[in-house]
Amino acid sequence: MRRSPCKESMERTIATIVEYTDQKRPKNQYPERIISPVRSGPCCFSDMEEIGKSQEDSRWVFQYKRCKKCGFTVRVILREIPDAALAAELRKTLANSFVRNVPD
Repeated sequence: MRRSPCKESMERTIATIVEYTDQKRPKNQYPERIISPVRSGPCCFSDMEEIGKSQEDSRWVFQYKRCKKCGFTVRVILREIPDAALAAELRKTLANSFVRNVPD
């Protein structure tokens, strides 16, 4: 059975310290928790600042950015950490893909 992209993306949800709510005031308690408004504002385009240093989880290198004015916060993915086993398998497949099988 093939999974739908929506269900698959839900299963790969990234853990975060950001709580998105409009019921509480924005608050920066990094690295434990950040309370952020649900939506960004027009100020977010020019007033975002990096919070803390870049971090790694099992698959991604990321950093939090927060608006200095309204407190809106996002987790910015900087890059994916390569899967060594997958890369080795792809190298092997590519190496074998261009070999000519000439009969004796």
